[in-house]
Amino acid sequence: MQISYPYENLPASGATVAIAPGVHWLRMPLPFALDHINLWLLEDGESFTAIDTGIARDEVKDAWKSVLAGRHLVRQIVTHFHPDHLGLAAWLEIETGAALWMTQGEYLTAHLIAEGVAPFSIAAMLVFFHQHGLDEARLTALEKRGNAYRRNVPAIPSTFNRLAAGDTVAIGKHDWRVIVGHGHAPEHASLYCAELGVLIAGDMLLPRITTNVSAYAVNPLLDTLGLFLGSITRLTELPEDTLVLPSHGRPFRGLHTRVAELQAHHAARCADLLAACSDRPHSAAELLPVLFGRPIDDPHQTMFAMGEAIAHLNHLENQRRLERTTESGIIRYAAINEALH
Repeated sequence: MQISYPYENLPASGATVAIAPGVHWLRMPLPFALDHINLWLLEDGESFTAIDTGIARDEVKDAWKSVLAGRHLVRQIVTHFHPDHLGLAAWLEIETGAALWMTQGEYLTAHLIAEGVAPFSIAAMLVFFHQHGLDEARLTALEKRGNAYRRNVPAIPSTFNRLAAGDTVAIGKHDWRVIVGHGHAPEHASLYCAELGVLIAGDMLLPRITTNVSAYAVNPLLDTLGLFLGSITRLTELPEDTLVLPSHGRPFRGLHTRVAELQAHHAARCADLLAACSDRPHSAAELLPVLFGRPIDDPHQTMFAMGEAIAHLNHLENQRRLERTTESGIIRYAAINEALH
């Protein structure tokens, strides 16, 4: 099935577009190269449940005020801890009384990063990236950037209602099943309604760009890419014509095709890394141009790029296709000659 986009018109800021019975699409601005996030309002009796909140910026608050004029918000479900999803949860709770629903892994991770608890701190990230060869100039830029997470998530609700894999959440006339995915975030919650044929995918399945999959200092050897690929493969158990509601880009159909594209994308990136490491060992920092095809200097992009490079290298090491060596405190990777195994 070809990927198709059934809804051409984008919601204006502060407005909604109905895209399925009881399902409304919102689009909020982001201050990054990725300049928007999709949020969703689900009719919940006479009230509404919000899926994700947007980043903590005044223009997003203003858009929410326009959206909620004449509407009563009773619940907010946040797919994962990232700032564009959780940033305004505390503000919305104060403004509307809507309680937060979230998986435990995401809720606890949000608090740990916001408070800079080791090994979730900036200092731990800098040590981790230094071990993987990042130069002093870019490390210094990351240090000066500080805890950007706390700036974009200035407060987190002090209580939450826990979601878990396989839970069924009744929202209005429809039941939504929680599908937990891994790799992009610890315990990312997507929501699937079989009756409507709709998957609110969050960041697990995006139509045109690839979801960031990073390795982190707290669990430096974890194969997050393997976890992500396993999670999206399990999404193919859903019907191919499912309407996928992604956090970025337009709603689309062609779920199985998109999963296959993402699998092929990551296989190609892994092949590029293996080829680069076949002549001599390389650090993750040395491999950034191989993975991204351009210089990476902006601190925000450096953080994502280093995390993603290490994630791919961990995946290849886990598959016994790369082996690591450490010299003078710097980790490098070399391709394993398969003929010897």
